Amino acid sequence: QVQLVESGGGLVQPGGSLRLSCAASGFTWDRYNIGWFRQAPGKEREMVSCINGHDGSTYYADSVKGRFTISRDNAKNTVDLLMNSLQPEDTAAYFCATDDRSWYCNFTPFYYWGQGTQVTVSS
Repeated sequence: QVQLVESGGGLVQPGGSLRLSCAASGFTWDRYNIGWFRQAPGKEREMVSCINGHDGSTYYADSVKGRFTISRDNAKNTVDLLMNSLQPEDTAAYFCATDDRSWYCNFTPFYYWGQGTQVTVSS
């Protein structure tokens, strides 16, 4: 079955960097879009980035554009999110998710989810 396992979260100072990794298994890699989401206490969940499984195109939320980079390693079946210039407002639980029911990341319903990893940005 589809499994997603996130890793790489932690505590980092403002301006620092973290790399999150999503290890994926149980599905055909090149048919599924994989998204990174975050949810802070009291806030709605938002998609911060996504990589299209069909053509490799990427999406970034305006709030992270230029600071975060999503990448896919087909050999390892992992999708990484490199986060630079982290700010306190980036503090949240980060989740990866996947689904194959849409070509486009923005229309993907994302049925399968990992357990999440916490990112805390604080001095």
